[in-house]
Order: sequence, then structure tokens, then C-alpha cells
Amino acid sequence: PPHWGYFGEEGPQYWGELAPEFSTCKTGKNQSPINLKPQTAVGTTSLPGFDVYYRETALKLINNGHTLQVNIPLGSYIKINGHRYELLQYHFHTPSEHQRDGFNYPMEMHLVHKDGDGNLAVIAILFQEGEENETLAKLMSFLPQTLKKQEIHESVKIHPAKFFPADKKFYKYSGSLTTPPCSEGVYWMVFKQPIQASVTQLEKMHEYLGSNARPVQRQNARTLLKSWPDRNA
Repeated sequence: PPHWGYFGEEGPQYWGELAPEFSTCKTGKNQSPINLKPQTAVGTTSLPGFDVYYRETALKLINNGHTLQVNIPLGSYIKINGHRYELLQYHFHTPSEHQRDGFNYPMEMHLVHKDGDGNLAVIAILFQEGEENETLAKLMSFLPQTLKKQEIHESVKIHPAKFFPADKKFYKYSGSLTTPPCSEGVYWMVFKQPIQASVTQLEKMHEYLGSNARPVQRQNARTLLKSWPDRNA
């Protein structure tokens, strides 16, 4: 695939022109990320939540040149309306890709799931400055220094759900991958409540990753849903 990045002539504004298979990055009408506006999100009690069936697994890390990615072996999944989506990997963006009321958080984590038909569901977790994050600290002790080479640490076990906020309310919308080829039809769930990481942790992650966030995209005709009724907002 053609080389792409976050700056200059390979940056997000040019992704759609770098290759024919990236054209959706430019022409798509349901692109991600978006600016989350709580006051215009539609409250609902009928939005299906998700059941989590993750396992604690050995740490498999790779810096793929665009992000820090943790690969997950088969057997961790979520269910939405009884439909199974397997957890493939999770990765990080600094600063956050989704905004809230026009503002970016220092970091965002994406847990990428796929069903048997190839449909994607992504859970996004926003990070804000606060207490040190123990699960993140475990992972940060093993940041790969070589590009595109998976490193396996058998003795280090991480349970992905340890990153989840206490409050499981979430925003839901139909979007896309936030990297080329920007494929659409992705089921996005963004937790309302950010989780905490220390200033030092967030600065170190940003130093390691650089700025790897795609700018927010137009919402167009899409409706942003929230998993709680308006009266309890």
C-alpha cells in the first residue's frame, strides 16, 4: 500500500489522493472521527449495549509506524444484540481523535473488533490527566524500539477491560476507519466518561507516538446516539 502519514504531503488532507483504494478518505460521507456534542446527541433507552467476554492474554506489542498496537489472540470478544465481534487489537492516538464540544483529550484508545462477515465495531476510550494508570504503566514498560516488529512478553498479562471507565454510558454512531483506506460502515461506541492517566504517562506516550490523530470529519446527515435517556444526562 502507498505510504501515508500525519504531516505534509502524506497527511490526512491528502489521503484520498494518494491511491485509488484510499479515495473514500476524500469522498466518504460517514467518516470518523467526529466532534461529539452531548447536547445534540439523541438520548435513547433502546440502544443495545454490549456484553464483554475478554480474556487476560500475554502482551504482544508492535509499533507499526503509525501507532502502538497490542495484538490479541482469538478468544476475546463482545456481543451486541447477541452478535459476536472478535477483539483483534487495540491501539493509541495522541491527541484524541474524537473531540468533545470541539476539544481534544490528550489520548484515545481504540479496541477494534470484527464479526464473521468482516464488519467492524470499535470501542473508543478517551484519556484525561489525573491519577497514574496502572494498566497503561504495565504496557509502557515494554514500548518497542524497533518499527514493524512484533514483540511478545509471555510473562506480562493484560486484561483489556481494565481500561474501561467505571461508567459504561457511551455514544454510538456509524463511521469509518480513521486511517486509510477510511472504509465506512464501522460501528463506533465512544465511552462518555474518560479514564485517567498521569501527566507524565500522557506526555511520554505523545513523545513516543508523535501526533497521530486524524482531524474531525463532518457529521453530515448522521445522528449521534447516546446510550442513556435525555432526562438523566
